[in-house]
Amino acid sequence: MRYVLALDEGTTSARAALYDNEGNRVGIASVPIECAYPHPGWVEQDAESLWLAQWNAARRLLDQASIAAADIAAIGITNQRETTVIWDRATGRPINPAIVWQCRRTADACSALAKSEHGPRVTSLTGLVVDAYFSASKIQWILDNVPDARSKARNGDLLFGTVDTWLTWRLTNGAVHATDYSNASRTMLMNIERGGWDSDLLSLFDVPAAMLPEIRPSSYVFGEADPQFIGAAVPISGIAGDQQAALAGQACFKPGLSKNTYGTGCFALMHTGTHRPVSKNQLVATRAASLSDVPQYAVEGSVFVAGAAVKWLRDQLGFVTTAAETEAIATSIADTRGVYLVPAFVGLGAPYWDGNARAIYTGMSFASGRPELVRAALESIAYQTRDLVEAMEADSGQVLEELRVDGGASANNFLMQFQADVLGKPIVRPADIETTALGAAYLAGVAVGYWESINQVEQFWRAERTFEPRMSASRRDSLYSGWRDAVARARS
Repeated sequence: MRYVLALDEGTTSARAALYDNEGNRVGIASVPIECAYPHPGWVEQDAESLWLAQWNAARRLLDQASIAAADIAAIGITNQRETTVIWDRATGRPINPAIVWQCRRTADACSALAKSEHGPRVTSLTGLVVDAYFSASKIQWILDNVPDARSKARNGDLLFGTVDTWLTWRLTNGAVHATDYSNASRTMLMNIERGGWDSDLLSLFDVPAAMLPEIRPSSYVFGEADPQFIGAAVPISGIAGDQQAALAGQACFKPGLSKNTYGTGCFALMHTGTHRPVSKNQLVATRAASLSDVPQYAVEGSVFVAGAAVKWLRDQLGFVTTAAETEAIATSIADTRGVYLVPAFVGLGAPYWDGNARAIYTGMSFASGRPELVRAALESIAYQTRDLVEAMEADSGQVLEELRVDGGASANNFLMQFQADVLGKPIVRPADIETTALGAAYLAGVAVGYWESINQVEQFWRAERTFEPRMSASRRDSLYSGWRDAVARARS
């Protein structure tokens, strides 16, 4: 039997997963990744550590499963998006720590650009809201702040990549410098309709074209992993940003199908097919994973802090020792007694895009204790998702019948039930919540003929549990009104 290997390089861990020809996960391994916070709002990672963590996760998985590299039919890569790595073409060494998608160091510059005459043009070309979240301003910052970086970039001595590109370059021992449409659409440098790097955007951000990777479909044979890393020359045949990969892993290949991923952040996507969405509600248009050069689109809302709020409760406040404990704590009380957490630790993402907002608890009294504060953190994830869904419905003109969910926090039954209640819609959790890795595996397997088509892998999806809303409409609206008031306070 042969398998597909998925490499899932996230913000807090690098995972490797193996799938058989019926789409079943037969093994998984994980290596943690650290973030650094050198200044308020700054988030960095060591790019070399990202590569080593992913390599070690893959080797550990193959050893644990007693599977030889020769039994791997294909490799799929999925990654934290927007995170920016720039390295020396000759030495392969990064010239600066990777600037993580959450980092706000360029927020003021992006705010000024958004208000300038160029702002609407950038959004028109890219489908994106002008924000520090995306890669372009991160590239610009590195080139402006690392000595000699700009001149080296112009000379073609430096390479840029989001994490997928960095991993592919390392896995192929420098033979392949490429990305896919889904990741390229998150850089704020790609023309979203044409699917190529845009000369006007490169000029605006002063990014030399020589440092940019080639752009290919998500399901495509990019090259082969060097045998020194995996143990065999295995084709790398699938690449997609983590949220687009999760959309594929949830079998959302048709317009109108939607998913929400509960990870470090929270990301809701609705597939729109070949129709490019134009948001009037502060969402973004993005490229969905594709099997060809024919554009596939999605409308997306991004929340910066979701599961990261629980990590903060654990690591900074010591309220829990594991994330799993939050479910029992939340269900030990009837409600938060009016307490809300707005987790704007690095500002607020969609639909607010407010880099100056800051995290606050509101509504506390002497009766507020650990259970209320923990439950409020979980509830904040559900409220932020309602913000996204309402904007998504308004943009698309479609009413969501259900929301498919995945990611680590989707295992929390309290959160999923509260999500159904506050949305007033069914929440459908699949049998395998690691859909990001699964989507990367699907894309890789289809490209090499391991699976015949997307139609075949669509049949693998199955639900594990559906959470039906139980809350009254009046209660739902009252709670959400309190959330909106708390957000207003965080923004002021």
